[in-house]
Amino acid sequence: MLKILKFGLPLVAAGALLSPLAHAASGATPADAIVTELMKKDLPDIPGKDAEMIVVDYPPGAADPIHRHDAHSFVYVLEGSIVMQVKGGKEVTLTPGQTFYEGPHDIHTVGRNASQTQPAKFLVLLIKKKGAPVLTLVK
Repeated sequence: MLKILKFGLPLVAAGALLSPLAHAASGATPADAIVTELMKKDLPDIPGKDAEMIVVDYPPGAADPIHRHDAHSFVYVLEGSIVMQVKGGKEVTLTPGQTFYEGPHDIHTVGRNASQTQPAKFLVLLIKKKGAPVLTLVK
């Protein structure tokens, strides 16, 4: 059975602070990203590591707070358009079939739905320290 995970109250508060300019101008708050865990698997050939596969649904206007994953994160866009950037990197807009990579030391400075009217969805494969959280907020 698929387990739907929410990032929780800190993500809600941070997401509201990071909402796109259109939302700031209108006073509206974007909806939260919805994370669905697809699978989690120990990697016995890589001691101390596990793999976790998730799907992230971005409602229109959704945005993430600044965070890191402490993992090798491989992103594959399934639907819609998303905007991604890591600290020191270029902001990119990705569409279905395109990919993005974040290393374990990268700070994810921009993660949002490129659209204010259409949803977006992407798959993420994380190779991380066994038991580490999927996301850590960065202040």
